[in-house]
Amino acid sequence: MKLQKILNRFLEKHPKEKISLGLGRIKDLCKKLGNPQDKIKVISVIGTNGKFSTISGIFSILKEANFKCNVYTSPHILKINERFIFNNEELSDDELADLFEEVEKINQNNPITFFEILTACYFYKAAQYPDNINLVEAGLFFKLDSTNILKKNLASVVTHISKDHLDWLKKDEQTIEKIIFEKTSTLLNSNIIVAKQSTKNTMDCIKKTISQNSSNKVFFNDDFNYSVNENNFFYYEDKLGGIKLPMPNILGQFQLENISTGIATLRILDLGIKDQHIQKGITKISSMARLQELKSGKLKKLVKNNRLIIDGSHNEGGAKALNEYLQSLDCNKHIIVGMMANKLHEEYISYFKNISSITTTDIPNQINAINGLKLKEKFKSHPDVKYQPNIEKAIKSIPLKVNDIICITGSLYLCGEVLNSN
Repeated sequence: MKLQKILNRFLEKHPKEKISLGLGRIKDLCKKLGNPQDKIKVISVIGTNGKFSTISGIFSILKEANFKCNVYTSPHILKINERFIFNNEELSDDELADLFEEVEKINQNNPITFFEILTACYFYKAAQYPDNINLVEAGLFFKLDSTNILKKNLASVVTHISKDHLDWLKKDEQTIEKIIFEKTSTLLNSNIIVAKQSTKNTMDCIKKTISQNSSNKVFFNDDFNYSVNENNFFYYEDKLGGIKLPMPNILGQFQLENISTGIATLRILDLGIKDQHIQKGITKISSMARLQELKSGKLKKLVKNNRLIIDGSHNEGGAKALNEYLQSLDCNKHIIVGMMANKLHEEYISYFKNISSITTTDIPNQINAINGLKLKEKFKSHPDVKYQPNIEKAIKSIPLKVNDIICITGSLYLCGEVLNSN
């Protein structure tokens, strides 16, 4: 209860739907906190898609090698504690409330956004563990994101970049080139590891944007790669050699791309990670709401022996990756979709091919979500789109046959509601 009251105060001070980009407020607060961001070892993860999965893979490998880590990600799925991991464990409600209260008092009621004060809280706590490795996920764009106040880091990892959050760009700047500039033009001089991109143009644009950066640069395909073998393993390779690896415990071809990027990062940093740490670590990855299969629970019971998967993808890149996974399955695919209002709805749904049914739904408790009926109208290019007001009714409305699969997607917020309902 105490924790929620503090969070309510944070939101009332600067509602999260009224994002205000800039670094002035976060720098002022962190100065009052003793500039904790200057006292920690950070791997920064920047991009549009795959940030959380890449961090999860790195985190799992580091834990296997007995490293202590702090992790900062967003958004949370079930509870805000997920964003605050220290010494490999989430903070408890009481610990988090005490942290928030202390930083709130030091802020002295000065203007601050919700994400900024959370970021300041993370840096403040992280400075108590100067030997830990921090895995920090960047927020919106990055150039003016509150995580971008570090003076140095161990590495900057650039995951898959695609169009998203276009409503924060001027109409004539809503291009992939502008997004790449916002995300990569201010990367620190250290190590830059760039993941596989969806097009050569995107990769070339990233290379051009960071060409004057003096960092050690490592690019997918040029410097590291992977291949999938039939006997349930994949092969990772870089300039240090190759590793035969078991398939990870998470679904999707794109996850192999994220894991490979994480492996490349750890090998470049030369932290003493052994092959066996990588081999075991990638089979213990926790990745909530990213191609997560629900195998028990209230909603799972509704589908009986059929598979129920949730995936929080919400932009073009995520839709493409999810559809590629679905198309690899030899069965009928049914998708249930709920989305936030500021997403590219028509573009998102255009990536889904050979889908047996599409059902739109509302996302409860999210004032910035698009109504499911309006979303149905936006999906008119797909024939026979249905609408149901909630997830339970949506699942019940689908006439499932043996081996059919249901995938719930379109928003991490929707996935959070699904997990709560389940």
